[in-house]
Amino acid sequence: MDFNLSDDQRAIEDAARAFALAELAPHSARWDEDKIMPREVLQAAAELGFAGLYVQEDVGGSALGRLDASIVFEQLSYGDVSVAAFISIHNMASWMIDRFGSDDLRRRYLPKLTTMEFVASYCLTEPGSGSDAAAMKTTAMKDGDHYVLNGSKAFISGAGYSDVYVVMARTGGQGAKGVSAFVVENGAPGLSFGAQERKMGWNAQPTAMVNFDDCRVSEANRIGAEGDGFKFAMAGLDGGRINIASCSLGGAGLALDTAKSHLETRKQFGQALKEFQGLQWRFADMATELDAARLMVRRAAHSLDTKHPNATQHCAMAKRFATDAGFEVANQALQLHGGYGYLRDYPLERIVRDLRVHQILEGTNEIMRVITARELFRQ
Repeated sequence: MDFNLSDDQRAIEDAARAFALAELAPHSARWDEDKIMPREVLQAAAELGFAGLYVQEDVGGSALGRLDASIVFEQLSYGDVSVAAFISIHNMASWMIDRFGSDDLRRRYLPKLTTMEFVASYCLTEPGSGSDAAAMKTTAMKDGDHYVLNGSKAFISGAGYSDVYVVMARTGGQGAKGVSAFVVENGAPGLSFGAQERKMGWNAQPTAMVNFDDCRVSEANRIGAEGDGFKFAMAGLDGGRINIASCSLGGAGLALDTAKSHLETRKQFGQALKEFQGLQWRFADMATELDAARLMVRRAAHSLDTKHPNATQHCAMAKRFATDAGFEVANQALQLHGGYGYLRDYPLERIVRDLRVHQILEGTNEIMRVITARELFRQ
């Protein structure tokens, strides 16, 4: 067992950290305040290969592994959690097209997605089906060489902003086996978007409903065979859980470093805060939890890369632990700052707001426990 990164992975880590510090961190507070995510910053990330991390090279991808991607998302989130998380969603949608789509579909969309000329969103959740995703009501009825989509998707990152939507819709009977996956382009007749949601965090990236009203999509835009869409969606979520856990690591890492600087420089009762044993213990626990979370996430990424039979379990466990630990580290860092942590002059309140949703999306942490228990009882 080797806990060291390879020279190539160190280079990837350094490149992602340098980009985060130069291009994301200086603007993060303003993007959160103004609720904007400039296209040019996404395309700058794409120039470094971060928009098609595990897409094949023949269509412009970087052909990296899940561990490599985890390293990238942790470092990007050190600069801006919301933007990094959006890039992770774009990568998940692109991966589905690359992994399961026809060669024609791959070549039509992925060259533009890997440069972020096109931006992608992932559409699974509906107003009435969140954790029970297989209960979706959105339908795709065959009509000649097209499908006609009707229904709505909820909480979609990039709704109205993205150019491409990877959509799961029901083409058959009830349950998981009746779901298929489609690529829907922005501007398609019958595609519309709801008002932007007013959120606690992730304010840089837009979030809204995606609505389909007799939205016609070419049969050539179906990903894989009819009835396989839910299987594809769940495969994508294994990787998505690693990604969002990695984003928690990055945000919590910034919170920990900010707390360390504060403990070293802030004085009370005639001595630096770092001299108080109670605060030393709290800081040590924060660092330990974050380190344990990173080890779990990287083990899960390695399991996915090597197709380990327990990969789904490892991904669920890592997502649950890392997103809980990441939020708690950020919240404790805010507490260590006292009243200053509550001010927007410091990054901590924004990190706390941004990390909170990680315990909900890509499967709630309660569902992660259900998945973990299910996998354990199968063994």
